Amino acid sequence: MKVLGIIPARYASTRFPGKPLARIAGKPLIQHVVERCQQARALAEVIVATDDTSIWEVAQGFCRAEMTAPNHPSGSDRIAEVAARCAADAVVNIQGDEPLIDPAVIDAVAQRLEREEMSTAATPITDPGEYENPNVVKVVVNVQGRALYFSRRTIPYLREAASRSVDEQLAAFPFLKHVGIYGYRRETLLRLVKFPVSPLEAAEKLEQLRALENGIAIAVVKVDYESVGVDVPADIARVERLLEASQ
Repeated sequence: MKVLGIIPARYASTRFPGKPLARIAGKPLIQHVVERCQQARALAEVIVATDDTSIWEVAQGFCRAEMTAPNHPSGSDRIAEVAARCAADAVVNIQGDEPLIDPAVIDAVAQRLEREEMSTAATPITDPGEYENPNVVKVVVNVQGRALYFSRRTIPYLREAASRSVDEQLAAFPFLKHVGIYGYRRETLLRLVKFPVSPLEAAEKLEQLRALENGIAIAVVKVDYESVGVDVPADIARVERLLEASQ
């Protein structure tokens, strides 16, 4: 199976304009992401999909880069434009603001596409501060390891333990948080982006719900991984400290 890793990279970020080009330990953020992806064994090629010529020019120095239309509503739509003109069996959508992405997580998500049409990852919630944080997306899965639902609210609701502390509730049930990486069979991705925004997707602002509402099963790979994203300029110093500690 030929699997492509595609990284959507926009210049116009509300909280951090030009984020893909921000320098981290002497390299652009997007280069850190690409180099991590290139360590993944399952990917035949890594491609940056961007609507900005400056990002395109920089990315040419370390991987293939493709220009896309500027008005895509989501990262999935952006990578679908690239996937439509590529010969591949499957695609992994990797966030362009995670310079410490673990190649093993990419491989795990890609490998599930050998028998599933869509895949993603989740990791246990251990931090009480994430329990009710709406920016930490929760997921529940069935016995086959496929997603039942994703939500910004804490799910499931523990009826008998609802009055207990957060620490006790975390000990009572294996809550999972979603890791923002997606794998798709190529034909599944191209079909998915043709569907209109679904009611649940609009309510939760979670594009993966469009797949579930349209009957596309999402396999969830459980991983031991804590994502470290760059959302604002202040996050750069933290990432540089982690990079230095890992060397």
